[in-house]
Amino acid sequence: MTATVPRRTLGDAGFEVPALALGSWHTYDRMDFEDAVTLLSTAIEHGVNLFDVGVYGFPGMQPPAITDVLFSAIIRAVGAPREDWLLSEKVWTDAYDGGFVPQLERALLRVGTDHADLVVLGDIHRDDLNMTQIASAMQELVDHGLTRAWGVNNWSAGNIAELRRVAAAEGLVGPAFAQLKYSVARRSIPDGEPFARLFDDGFVFEASDCLEGGYLAGRTDLTREVGRDPGDVRAKLLRYLPDYVATAEKLGTTPARLAIAFTLTHPANVTTLFGATKLSQLEDNIAAFELVEQIGSAEVRAAVDPFWADKDIVDPEGP
Repeated sequence: MTATVPRRTLGDAGFEVPALALGSWHTYDRMDFEDAVTLLSTAIEHGVNLFDVGVYGFPGMQPPAITDVLFSAIIRAVGAPREDWLLSEKVWTDAYDGGFVPQLERALLRVGTDHADLVVLGDIHRDDLNMTQIASAMQELVDHGLTRAWGVNNWSAGNIAELRRVAAAEGLVGPAFAQLKYSVARRSIPDGEPFARLFDDGFVFEASDCLEGGYLAGRTDLTREVGRDPGDVRAKLLRYLPDYVATAEKLGTTPARLAIAFTLTHPANVTTLFGATKLSQLEDNIAAFELVEQIGSAEVRAAVDPFWADKDIVDPEGP
């Protein structure tokens, strides 16, 4: 297993992040506490020190969302100084009317720290947002010392370009990255021409949903909530799955490792976000770097090309 994962510069933000990041909706609420402490300790030991958490619920929700609260206890038990790990938090446009500062302060209270390193602005679910106001509201997070950089989650290339333009014109800190769904099966948006133009301008992305909730690890008996399925491509993926698993076996690797390795081949991908609840999963994902080194990026991409499930289905411009 790779001793320490590589680090990459987070676009215009200028600081480095590890090429792998850990987190998902339901990571820590599915683990024994001691196992979670071991998992995070091992992750940090190997340089996977960027943790993505968020408040995936609302006041009064039953049962309450607590995975981020559990993370606060786990990272405290790990004993790592705050400067030794990076925190990625989320804020949401749905609750924008109250501003983003209260949202982030609440999220940080739950995690038990006074600042994030990255903040991801969630999907657009409303049509009354003003880009100048959004950029100004995100600037407040930076000005208050609540985050070092920020990005957006699953925005269209056009909206990101406009947000970057507005931020630059106003002298504000713009989005440094986009968190985009990117996997063997779902790649039309990050691999498409609209985002290629952004990447040519120095923009970068964070690959998420890279295992499609576990399907690309070869599992079909999923028992947890997974992300949205734009284009309804998972049914197609399930038809491909036996051949995909066979391809991984032919390469002498695991389906999950091959899936992670694929994301590492994109030159604009600054970090790949994955969920893991077992130490063996973490180790398998870290070993993806060795797979890319052994057979090369071109061979990895060629091997999984037949399993591009959203090809010609999803608009590469994005939502």
